[in-house]
Amino acid sequence: MMPSVENRFIAIVCGAMLLFVAPLLMLFLTMSGDRIARERLHNIELLMEASSEALGKPIWDFDQDGIERIARSLMNARDIRAVVIRDTAGKVLTRLPAAHPDAPTTHALRTSISYEAVNGTQIVGTLETLVPASGMLSRFSRDEWAVLGILLVAVAIVFTAALIGNRLTVVRPLMRLTAAIEATRRLGSRHRVDWNSHDEMGALAVNFNAMQDRLEREETELKTAHARATETYNQTPAMLFSLDTEGRLTAVSDYWLLATGYSRDAVIGRTFTDFIDPHWREAYRLRLRPGTQESHTISEVTLPFRKADGELMTVLILEAETNGGETSLSVMTDVTALKQAESRNHLQAITDHLTALLNRQGFESALDEAILSADQCGMQLACLFIDLDRFKWINDNFGHAAGDAVLRQTVERIAGALGPEDVLARLGGDEFAILVQSTDVIALAGEIGERICAALREPMPIAGNELSVSASVGISAYPIHAASAADLLLKADMAMYARKRDGKNGLRMFDAGMLDAARERHEIEQFIEAGLKEDWFEAWLQPIVSLRDGQIVGFEALMRLDHPQKGLLPPGKIINIAEETGTIGRIGDRVLEKAIRHLATISKLDGTQDTYLAVNFSPLQFEFTLPHKMAALLLKHHISPHRIVVEITEAVLMLDNPEVHAVLKQLQEFGCRIALDDFGTGYSSLSYLNRFPVDIVKVDQSFTRSLSSSTGDVRRKSRMLVKGIRTISHQMGCTVVAEGIEVKEQWQLLRKLGVDYGQGYLFSRPMPISDMLTMLENESEAKTSAAI
Repeated sequence: MMPSVENRFIAIVCGAMLLFVAPLLMLFLTMSGDRIARERLHNIELLMEASSEALGKPIWDFDQDGIERIARSLMNARDIRAVVIRDTAGKVLTRLPAAHPDAPTTHALRTSISYEAVNGTQIVGTLETLVPASGMLSRFSRDEWAVLGILLVAVAIVFTAALIGNRLTVVRPLMRLTAAIEATRRLGSRHRVDWNSHDEMGALAVNFNAMQDRLEREETELKTAHARATETYNQTPAMLFSLDTEGRLTAVSDYWLLATGYSRDAVIGRTFTDFIDPHWREAYRLRLRPGTQESHTISEVTLPFRKADGELMTVLILEAETNGGETSLSVMTDVTALKQAESRNHLQAITDHLTALLNRQGFESALDEAILSADQCGMQLACLFIDLDRFKWINDNFGHAAGDAVLRQTVERIAGALGPEDVLARLGGDEFAILVQSTDVIALAGEIGERICAALREPMPIAGNELSVSASVGISAYPIHAASAADLLLKADMAMYARKRDGKNGLRMFDAGMLDAARERHEIEQFIEAGLKEDWFEAWLQPIVSLRDGQIVGFEALMRLDHPQKGLLPPGKIINIAEETGTIGRIGDRVLEKAIRHLATISKLDGTQDTYLAVNFSPLQFEFTLPHKMAALLLKHHISPHRIVVEITEAVLMLDNPEVHAVLKQLQEFGCRIALDDFGTGYSSLSYLNRFPVDIVKVDQSFTRSLSSSTGDVRRKSRMLVKGIRTISHQMGCTVVAEGIEVKEQWQLLRKLGVDYGQGYLFSRPMPISDMLTMLENESEAKTSAAI
């Protein structure tokens, strides 16, 4: 076994003890334990100090093997029970042994590990050892002090021998190791330790020298790697270049030279902005912006770069600072093709793919440019907004392929009515816009609009079918009607919708009244929202009477919005706007609940328990939840379902929606009755009596008014129509109700024609529930009802 410093130290101490203090060994061990412990601790501290100096370099260089060898060397010391080496972050680099000794029998010694780096002394970690805990000295008696005095001489001899042995076996090699480390730190060269012995210190010297050899090899490899990095920089297939703080080129890659056509000697030392067009140099100087990559500043700029042959190429430059900001590393990418692709993409973004016209974005951009040009030239602009009247019907019935064909033919016909300077765009769906410029633009726009309407009235041959498409055209002019591009387009749109409301298939010039209509519409929308929030909606009732005896048999619920300041608002406008905005469902639920509550209130009067309630429903209200809502309300107010009549118009039936059919069927199965309102005014009302579960037919008030017309022929035809409706309805088991009875003559004629019931101002106007209750209480004849 190789001799060790610890063995030599123990041999010297034991020899001195056996020679001088053998008779007093037990007394010596008892009385001098603490001193021996202190001496051992001192030696361990010296060993730890030397080891910490030896550990600095391995930790600095992440040499795990060197760290473990030094740790094992420390473990060979007699009084060291465990060794723990950590880095500055507290991470354990090595721990010997793996199982930690019991804490009560040991205590820890710690020392910092430093390394003399180029930039000064650096703390790289801590060395911790666990040594046996020493006991407290007992109090000595006089005799013991005498014996202790005798032993002091022997101990002094032993201690001296230990110091000499420690000096010879430990201190000298450590001093040489320290000298080698210091020389390496100051001179930069790799110095070795001149020490040969067959013990741990010799092994430490050998390991240190091997570490120095390895570090020297690593330095050589780093230099080789640097040379390879330089070679990679030059040969990378990317335009790499470096700039100094003055913006001068300090290095360029071979690919940069190949792509730009310059030679290295011609560009090194030149300012980079020399290769940039003067108009773009300021943009390059302002390129810097805060980056997010590590702590460096990243800049990005795209600009034209002039090659050696004078040709310009568009380049994207990404630049990062290096070496503390003294130089920068940049990569330059040729994005000329990318910029051209972006231009093509922009053209596609403003173009409609089906018709190759400008889309909304492109048209709005053209409007902005045209307004700037018109202001400079003193010209006027007109915007024609075109919407096809029957396009949705064609799409739904003939398919989208036919719809696309219609759009393409529409474009051809519109283009045929335009001049070479006029701009045509497809805004989306079946909406088109035209931009016209002239000194008298209103007259020109009117002529173009008439030509377009006339051209679109002609049937279009599509897939073997002759399809008729008309157009509604709205016109607005700049600066007569609008002050901006957005305003011009908006007012042309408003004029188009005004034309649609007036019957479609024609053109309409914008006028200030449309703004009033728009404001009125917006105001009504606000009233609707406020009415729903503040509960302004009411259900007014109009009696339905038997034409035979004038007794009340039911009531029709009519929606009213009672504004606190403006009073009652026109219900027709409210319903139309509510259907367009989607609030009709909420309004209908509110009115339905109040109407059923009113019927429950009326039913408390004598003779009114069999009267029914007719409620109008919008097509948008026919959802699957409607029967459940109806059932819940009737149950809440204790109303029988057969007392509820659901009034529907031809607009509901024309939808021919399976969901509507299912809802009507559920309502009828539940016990509610179905009434067909405004009968006789639609396209095919007679077919609905057979196709739908109709219980009541309501004759439109236009037929009722015609019965008392001043023209005999009109009166005769009206009587025939009413009689025919009554006959067909009765044969199909339906009750007939006439609307709009205003004079007694109409009542008498309708009664003679066999019409069952009627309603109108002759009997009563619609009124709130309070007035209706007053009327029913005061007029006893109204309390007698007749079942339908």
